[in-house]
Amino acid sequence: MNKLDPTDLKILLALIQDPRIQIGELSESLGIARNTAQSRVRRMLRAGVLRPGGREVDLEAVGYDVVAFVTIEVSHRELDGVVAALRLIPQVLEVHEISGRGDVWCRVVATDTHNLQASLRQVLRIKGVIRTETVLALHTHIPYRTEPLISGLSNAASAAARIS
Repeated sequence: MNKLDPTDLKILLALIQDPRIQIGELSESLGIARNTAQSRVRRMLRAGVLRPGGREVDLEAVGYDVVAFVTIEVSHRELDGVVAALRLIPQVLEVHEISGRGDVWCRVVATDTHNLQASLRQVLRIKGVIRTETVLALHTHIPYRTEPLISGLSNAASAAARIS
């Protein structure tokens, strides 16, 4: 998919904000025809912008094709402030307090290495950040998933129900 227009982006944002929204509600909330909303969602599904199920956005398909994992060493008195500041950086997708080397782990996306460098400089300017270590993801072999876990729980529950 070459370019997303403002309506496409509004649809994506609405789906992210309310993954259970129905097409009728989506079209009404955005002030567009139901058929327009439906056809655009289908087009974004075919183009891979929306993943199967239609509610998760493939960030690479919308231009964020650089993924980095950033480990941050933090002054412990400043941990809450660091986390609050990280929340304000749009390219920071997730933040975890960790054990081992470093104190905080982030997944960060960027449009290119210059955009990544700008985001990393924002991180380094946060009060309480001592140092960072960044690792680039070269290829995603297994994207975030939950189906195998839930499938295993379902199978175990079914087996337990058969026994009792």
